[in-house]
Amino acid sequence: METNEKLDYRETLQLPRTDFPMRANLSRREPEFLRRWDEERMYERLQELGRAQNRPVFILHDGPPYANGDIHIGTAFNKILKDIVVRSHSMAGYHAPYVPGWDTHGLPIEHAIITQKKIDRHAMDPVEFRRLCKEYALHYVGVHREQFRRLGVWGDWENPYLTLSPEYEARQIEVFGEMARRGYIYRGKKPVYWCAHCETALAEAEIEYHDHRSPSVYFTFVVTDGKGVVPDAGGPEGEAGAALVVAWTTTPWTIPANRAVALHPDYVYVLVDSDRGRLLLAEELAGRVAEEAGIRLGDVLGKWKGKELEGIVTRHPLYDRESPLVLGEHVTLEQGSGCVHTAPGHGLEDYEVGMRYGLEVFAPVTGDGRFTDEAPPYGGMKLGDANGHIINDLERGRRLLAKDEIVHQYAHCWRCRNPVYFRATEQWFASVDGFREEALQAIDSVRWIPHWGRDRIGNMVAGRSDWCISRQRVWGVPIPIFYCRDCGQHLIDDETIAAVVALVREQGSDGWFKTDAADILPAGKRCPHCGGSEFDKEMDTMDVWFDSGSSHAAVLEERPELRWPADMYLEGSDQHRGWFQSSLLTAVATRGEAPYRAVLTHGFVMDEQGRKMSKSLGNVVEPQKVVDELGADILRLWAASVDYRGDVRISDNILRQLAEVYRRIRNTARFLLGNTFDFDPARDAVPLERMRPIDRWAVLRVRELSRRAQKAYADFDYHVVFHQVQDFCAVDMGGFYLDALKDRLYCHGAASPERRSAQTALWEILITLTKLIAPVLAFTADEIWQHLPEHAREQPSVHLTTWDPAPQPTAEEAAFMERWERVLAVRREVTKALEEARVSKLIGASTEAALRLRPTPEDAEALAGFSPAELSEMFIVSAVVVEEPAAGRSATAVPVEPAPGQKCEPCWRYHGSVGQADEHPTPCGRCADVRAGARARPRAGV
Repeated sequence: METNEKLDYRETLQLPRTDFPMRANLSRREPEFLRRWDEERMYERLQELGRAQNRPVFILHDGPPYANGDIHIGTAFNKILKDIVVRSHSMAGYHAPYVPGWDTHGLPIEHAIITQKKIDRHAMDPVEFRRLCKEYALHYVGVHREQFRRLGVWGDWENPYLTLSPEYEARQIEVFGEMARRGYIYRGKKPVYWCAHCETALAEAEIEYHDHRSPSVYFTFVVTDGKGVVPDAGGPEGEAGAALVVAWTTTPWTIPANRAVALHPDYVYVLVDSDRGRLLLAEELAGRVAEEAGIRLGDVLGKWKGKELEGIVTRHPLYDRESPLVLGEHVTLEQGSGCVHTAPGHGLEDYEVGMRYGLEVFAPVTGDGRFTDEAPPYGGMKLGDANGHIINDLERGRRLLAKDEIVHQYAHCWRCRNPVYFRATEQWFASVDGFREEALQAIDSVRWIPHWGRDRIGNMVAGRSDWCISRQRVWGVPIPIFYCRDCGQHLIDDETIAAVVALVREQGSDGWFKTDAADILPAGKRCPHCGGSEFDKEMDTMDVWFDSGSSHAAVLEERPELRWPADMYLEGSDQHRGWFQSSLLTAVATRGEAPYRAVLTHGFVMDEQGRKMSKSLGNVVEPQKVVDELGADILRLWAASVDYRGDVRISDNILRQLAEVYRRIRNTARFLLGNTFDFDPARDAVPLERMRPIDRWAVLRVRELSRRAQKAYADFDYHVVFHQVQDFCAVDMGGFYLDALKDRLYCHGAASPERRSAQTALWEILITLTKLIAPVLAFTADEIWQHLPEHAREQPSVHLTTWDPAPQPTAEEAAFMERWERVLAVRREVTKALEEARVSKLIGASTEAALRLRPTPEDAEALAGFSPAELSEMFIVSAVVVEEPAAGRSATAVPVEPAPGQKCEPCWRYHGSVGQADEHPTPCGRCADVRAGARARPRAGV
């Protein structure tokens, strides 16, 4: 025994040794991994492994984000979820290539160019304008690419798909041509959503609903021919005694285009006397109309079903023309009078009714939102401005019953945020009726995650109108149709499509705008209707939803590493009416099948209170800021922690809480690394059956975690993975096992069977946990992997590995774990008793305690077979005595006593063998033996 200096027992303690830093410093360290992954071609090597091992293929087809502005938190959430899907399938043994893409045409880019560069697009050469749009789109493709890569997303970033590439555009035109060949493309005049500000038709997916203040008007139509059913202006009383049909509208500007009044065939309508004349309206709404209009009702003069009034003729309230009463199932009793002013040129339901009755589709409105001269005296007026004039004219003509204003949800353009309207114009449509039933059957063949996605898209497809696919824009793929100059008929056939496809493959869609029709068409091409030989080109472009909706053909079928159909599409819930639907429609129309086997939908990202993010509220979370301050892995952990099936929440506070969870996981990994620094699994591993019971429990527990987590990954339940890993690190490891191990890891001999047993368990936990977190914590998992001994790494990156199948427990192992559930319940009682003893100052550290357990018979059976030393380790105390069980005892009692003996300096346990020698305490027998037999070790830091 040395006597001339204080003894330093650390020389013989097996203290943790690792270079894995406690502080993550992710914002600095993650870019280093990005550079390494690039330099070592990690994504490419993963693909090579998949092909070389002939793995089953899993294809997640990327829905193209719009190349416009920086990514936002919703885009980041979507891309991270996709990366987790791809990485988890790769680790599950699939070959899962990921080809990112971008949507690069359309109105938002045109709008940005016009706004930023103060351009009049009508005055600019189309090809030059398209060049500016292309440069803008490619710029943001580059911005997005770097922002997505910074999130740790792996993919073929050097070869993405772009909807502006000539190859893509050519395939899109082929899809259009195939739909035309099958008879699904037609030109018609019907009302479509129209934005006067952007001067173009819009798809339903390009419409947003916001509050809007509108005029609310009750007005009347004078019956001129009552068909002997109701009094009319032709009777002896003239107009004064005629029935007045009451209608209601919030768009007075549509009244000049009125062609009829619609009634529901089965509603009851009454003719009721009033101080404003004899009013005809729905019986159920008469009282409400009178109250809102401030009129007094008198006697009911007649009562009829709507179908009995069909064909009665009224006079238009502004012009000397007829407006007949027609029937329509779309009429409701929710608001108004039950008599619906019908303008077939300005509403889909009005249009459908008008088609049945042969009414004119009349829309006297220009593309920039003004009346034409066909609607005197309002020609040249903007629609909003005309409302007041029309209301005044109704009042002067004694046709106004009441006027007010209401605030209601109204359709707005997704890009310029201005109100839109329905306008009947000549447009190109895809006839959804032609393949609607096939589309509904295809929906039923798809796995929808969550399951309600099936009903959502099914209802949309079942009830949708034909798809307006033409846009009055320049930046897009042209509609490949020609018009005969002699007869005006359109021309599209296999020859013309092939000619356009060849042109676009060579020159891109710019070729359509640069080249005359005669130079595109095959020589000698003639009009099949009149034999004419001169043609003009259609100058409208395709709806951008047709662009992205063609990606299954332009990408899945064209890229050799992909396949059709995709295994999964994954986007936000708004895409049931967007990309999910446009992809479905183009695929079913051309191939008769859905382009995807499964569709995963996630909700929108809200703030901590569940509010939509907006700059005015100051609640916007920017992904770039989170990455710069906390690191991409924190954002990835957040994406995995939330249940994406509904709207999800994020805030600085939520991210700070997740950073604490991350630290717990990281510290667990650091402990595992630090205590396996001298462990070689090939040389030192202890078989499961020879392990200490607590180590055996830990191994079986991590295998259980592996089974559950792998199943959760397969089921796309990433929040389940998050909670399983969090609980394992916080409760099983940090709250129990790792603390209980410290004495054996630090104080036993380096190569002792007891320490090697613990290290064997720690090694399996380390490898299993690192692989399980890899799809989520992409950077951290690889950082842990790099700190393993090089000979122990099966691949240079954890992302090139696969999960080991976790074996199902044998019957004996299941019984063992069931027994441990009771043991852990006893430990919880012990922990409670120790805390009470600490509060009462009976003990300080738990190692100052000795326990005398008085167990129930069931607990005694569970504790049987554990030695006092094993129980002391498990409870982190110096001594444990288990008394004989007492019959009738309902709970195990845990008396706590101060441990006898003195404290051993190396292990901090109290032992009777600890004594004094030369003013120094002697270690306990175990620690003395270790000190005597151990060779000096290099000093290792904690």
